[in-house]
Amino acid sequence: MTATPLPFPGQRAHILGLKACHMGQPLGQCLHIISVAPQALAGCSEVDSMTEAVAGESFLLGCISCKLREEVEASTSVFWYFKPAGEEEFVQIFLYNNPISIILHEDFKDRLEWQGTKGTDDVQIGAIMIHNVTFNDTGTYRCVFERTLSLPLDDEHVTVTKDVELSVVAVANRELTAVISEIMMYVLIVTLQLWLIGVLIYCYKKIWAENEAREARKALKAQNKGVDLKDTCDGVHLE
Repeated sequence: MTATPLPFPGQRAHILGLKACHMGQPLGQCLHIISVAPQALAGCSEVDSMTEAVAGESFLLGCISCKLREEVEASTSVFWYFKPAGEEEFVQIFLYNNPISIILHEDFKDRLEWQGTKGTDDVQIGAIMIHNVTFNDTGTYRCVFERTLSLPLDDEHVTVTKDVELSVVAVANRELTAVISEIMMYVLIVTLQLWLIGVLIYCYKKIWAENEAREARKALKAQNKGVDLKDTCDGVHLE
């Protein structure tokens, strides 16, 4: 059974933390955003995990499972499994059962850190951080929520499973949206510069034309003044 996503303001901070961790923000900053999210669980929204990690860096494996009804109390344990690329079987690597988190595989010793819901048995965010990622971490990660709902008549057990296909690269590939945004920024800058140059040329031509017109009016006025003086002298006769 898979829970249906509900609109949520409370876990929006966790989503922002997930994005910040994969958009070049300082690790401490995105971890802080994530750490404060469980304090405001007013709802839930499921987002997919990122799927590309950079060797030698830390990577956040996202996993969110929303309850159908927020008001129903629940107790949840989260299990993480890993299937290396080319292998057929999953091996369990991590367990979280509030407040205990246990690393269960030696390949991930001291490299996994719980970054999901804290301080409550009602876990809806099951994210974990992989530190010092290696190319051997490439493969499929499976997140399993074992949730017990406390219903009026009887408890109900729900299992939610989510898979994340992780690839490890030597250098981070830039997201298409980031590339498009940068291109649009440069296009906008060039467009504004061309517009500014056009405005300057227009203003220069307008000022030049006004100066020419003013000089022409001055010349015409001076010419007319000379004609008036000549006409006045025409009526004068010397005796």
